[in-house]
Amino acid sequence: MKIDAAKVVVTSPGRNFVTLKIQTDQGVHGIGDATLNGRELAVVSYLQDHVLPCLIGKDPRRIEDIWQYLYRGAYWRRGPVTMSAIAAVDTALWDIKAKMAGMPLYDLLGGKSREGIMVYGHANGRDTEETADEVARYIEMGYKAIRAQSGVPGLTDAYGVGRGKMFYEPADAALPSEAVWDTRKYLNFVPSLFSKLRERFGFDYHLLHDVHHRLTPIEAASLGKALEPYRLFWLEDATPAENQESFRLIRQHTTTPLAIGEIFNTIWDCKDLIQNQLIDFIRMTVVRGGGITHLRRIADFASLYQVRTGCHGATDLSPVTMGAALHFDTWVPNFGIQEYMRHTPETDAVFPHAYHINRGNLYPGDAIGHGVDIDEAEAAKYPYQPAYLPVARLEDGTMWNW
Repeated sequence: MKIDAAKVVVTSPGRNFVTLKIQTDQGVHGIGDATLNGRELAVVSYLQDHVLPCLIGKDPRRIEDIWQYLYRGAYWRRGPVTMSAIAAVDTALWDIKAKMAGMPLYDLLGGKSREGIMVYGHANGRDTEETADEVARYIEMGYKAIRAQSGVPGLTDAYGVGRGKMFYEPADAALPSEAVWDTRKYLNFVPSLFSKLRERFGFDYHLLHDVHHRLTPIEAASLGKALEPYRLFWLEDATPAENQESFRLIRQHTTTPLAIGEIFNTIWDCKDLIQNQLIDFIRMTVVRGGGITHLRRIADFASLYQVRTGCHGATDLSPVTMGAALHFDTWVPNFGIQEYMRHTPETDAVFPHAYHINRGNLYPGDAIGHGVDIDEAEAAKYPYQPAYLPVARLEDGTMWNW
């Protein structure tokens, strides 16, 4: 068996997706996701100009060797563009191999560790009352875990609060829009949000919150301590993690569980965080973490330190990554939770898939491979649309972390 063709499909059914399709000389094809929000064309160029020519003629069954070839063979390693491209190839190869074996991907990985995948949804509102009403809506749908984000009094924009509810998409303009941020107003408000949510809903449901890298370590420590009475499932991305050691300061001051990793690319981005037990959940996902091959290594390493997985699952990942992630989640022993933002009906039509949701749990389905394909005729209806994520400035104009 040889790879005899590979191509990249770019489509924008509400947002941009970059999909890799690898074809073999025996008629078996595999699908991978290379979407990188705001940098889609960079990944497309890297795939088409540097990766795909190297794949033609290779044996698709040699997944590990091809992964090493693309990682070690590139002198300039790592980074989001390189690792997203590697992830697309790796995911497509696992899809091919599972189809050759005639089994769902989770069986090829080692079989089920669980029957259903607990997911969390995104409840957001302009104020506490609207956010609480959205939490109630997710509870009515059967969710056991909900991320709560709210507008902050005195700020016109807040992360996680934007266009739409079920299909919230932050990339909103052909050039980056600008939001204004004030840490003091945010820190004064967030504990009261969760106080009111617990007062209304009690402690039978998991509540999560995303800081989105906005705080310094000591500010994050203060917030974590203030939120302890409300027993969050996790506090996500409390501070930027370029300096992994910064999480030691947060850990010293709070027992609120910490999660991070959606923008990490390799095991080296989280090595110190995991082995020093400075986090509780690692949020890397298939497309950003170099594919299933590399994500398995990270999960196995994390399991040594009782760190669980909590894969990113926003709409900047296509249904291809969601499908692959669910097979990974079904297998991985140290599973924690899976983020799930629903795609639009247009996206679901472009990417027919076997996975489905029922009462707050996702199920990967029993189709062979990872169970997601692409309808190229449908994809062609939605040409690429330039779209950037916003940026943030402090009230005095200083650039800040969005």
